[in-house]
Amino acid sequence: MKIHLRGPLILAFLIMSVSINSQPVPDPADSSIPVVKCIDFELTGDGSNAEWNKTKWQSLTQHGTTSPYSTRFKILYSDSGIYCLYDCEDSKISATMKGNNLDLWNEDVIEAFFWADESVPVYFEYELSPLNYELVLIVPNYKGRFLGWIPWHYEGSRMTRHAVSVKTENDKVVRWFGEFYIPYELMRPMVPAIPESGTKWRANFYRIDYDDTPGGWSWMPVVKNFHDYLMFGTIEFQ
Repeated sequence: MKIHLRGPLILAFLIMSVSINSQPVPDPADSSIPVVKCIDFELTGDGSNAEWNKTKWQSLTQHGTTSPYSTRFKILYSDSGIYCLYDCEDSKISATMKGNNLDLWNEDVIEAFFWADESVPVYFEYELSPLNYELVLIVPNYKGRFLGWIPWHYEGSRMTRHAVSVKTENDKVVRWFGEFYIPYELMRPMVPAIPESGTKWRANFYRIDYDDTPGGWSWMPVVKNFHDYLMFGTIEFQ
């Protein structure tokens, strides 16, 4: 069927087209969540420390998959570093790698990316598996060309802390928790200063699950992959 536009109809159509095309595209950086301050605490792997009561859960959205699981996370900060807690619904732990700094993203994993200095295309990536193994990377990303670098002198005050737990009911897995702490010292010089009230970083948070129906989740949506750093949202320190 052909639609013929004449006279005023053509003008109206053109005005409508210009109006639609000129609508501002939302800036991912405008999407933000508050990061509440805490005192440093020990990780339990299940989020039972009372410090976690200071903040609310944030949901991760599933993209391009049909997994039945939900995923949520919390984030806090102290004078020494960042704390993250993930709650992942699951029915099977699909993880076999037993070692740090392996290709953990090829199995069940949670991830957090922090881009503290937007003047340079370099950000921090952290991954944690349900077997409690980690991947720690500094990532330079030049217009989609990126490669991760493992931190040098990863020791002492530069080391992370992490813990996990798996919850079962009637001997069946129902969810797993991942908890980790990243010291600012490890992220230097990407973090130019210890964050204070009003400081803003770009960031994104992810989960991958490899059950019968593989799933991928993120806080902010991505276009190509988890390294779409221009799509990161904003975390604002309180």
